[in-house]
Amino acid sequence: MKTCRLILGSLVFFLASSFISPLLPVTGTDDGPPARKARLQLVTDHFISPVNMAVPRDGSGRLFFCQKEGKVWIVRNGQLLTQPFLDVSGEMVSINPGYDERGLLGMAFHPQFKQNGKFYVYYSVPSRTRGSNHKSRLAEFTVTAGKPDEANMASKRIVMEIEQPESNHNGGQIAFGADGYLYVSLGDGGGGGDRHGTTGNGQDLGTWLGKILRIDVNGDPYQVPKDNPFVGKEGVKPEIWAYGLRNVWRFSFDKATNRLFAGDVGQNKYEEVDIITKGGNYGWRIMEGFHDFNVPAGADKSALIPPIYEYDHGDGISITGGYVYHGKALPELKGQYVFGDYNGKTWVLVPVGNKWERAELELSGKPAESLQILSWGEDEAGELYMLTSSSTRDGFKGAVYKLVK
Repeated sequence: MKTCRLILGSLVFFLASSFISPLLPVTGTDDGPPARKARLQLVTDHFISPVNMAVPRDGSGRLFFCQKEGKVWIVRNGQLLTQPFLDVSGEMVSINPGYDERGLLGMAFHPQFKQNGKFYVYYSVPSRTRGSNHKSRLAEFTVTAGKPDEANMASKRIVMEIEQPESNHNGGQIAFGADGYLYVSLGDGGGGGDRHGTTGNGQDLGTWLGKILRIDVNGDPYQVPKDNPFVGKEGVKPEIWAYGLRNVWRFSFDKATNRLFAGDVGQNKYEEVDIITKGGNYGWRIMEGFHDFNVPAGADKSALIPPIYEYDHGDGISITGGYVYHGKALPELKGQYVFGDYNGKTWVLVPVGNKWERAELELSGKPAESLQILSWGEDEAGELYMLTSSSTRDGFKGAVYKLVK
């Protein structure tokens, strides 16, 4: 069975809120808006496994990249700094160089980072709990005083740890919404088909797995916002913001509307894009995209929120998320959701009336080698970046590209 895939070298990587109602969903067809065009401009190809990008929004223009093997690197004024900003590789589980979905997967800067120097990372650490493969750790660090390009390792504060029964489906995206709260994506616990408990983790409100969480990191170790949808409900994790998700590898906020767009990796047949709303149930494992997957007797499918878009495995194999574009370099993409698949294909979703229609995104400047899209990033100006791995005669290497005219 398919697990979500992101290959780094031979490394397989199976891979806020808004109350605005999402536009009506559509599936991919050959008919639709004309292709959009952009060019890839190389930012750096000096490290492998760039799986996440974060920006501090402090006016420095620095770009921070998570290397899955446990280091965070800085690109400043187009140059990759020679020393890592952060290195948590010594705390992490041992990663199989041939295949692993664990590692340093996410990073986000506190909304008041310029004043408090705080940032957050999500990474995989060993577990001593029987039946658990590892733990996903959400930790807070601060920058070293007087050294803005160096994290203070002694400042580490563990915010959350989540036991993971399998090595795969770890989610890993973390991002602050306009409300100042931190949103965290967690996969369904791994394996195939969400065979956990009687209903699967995605539908079980008693676990964090298969969810997007929303927390206030200013607590000790955190607080649950009082307006979270399940606060006060017996047997329900109050941190849950939305559920019924298989493995949201990447999500992002639309800077103009604050809507939360999520790329949820499918099982065997379908990949999907969702707009996440407060308390929403997105169907997994009952549904895969618009389609029945494991429907229990008496299930009320009318209560499930369908994706705004799906595509099948004739087009791709594992969605790697994207962003709604609000930069200035590519005006023809304004307000459109730019996204891609691990297999290297890229598209945009164009809002047309009350639905979304897909258009091809044709990218020039691609390397001659096979290109795998691992993730996406957005800088302070709203310009987009594509994080990749590619095959070369010397093996695999990572690279980061900026989308330009």
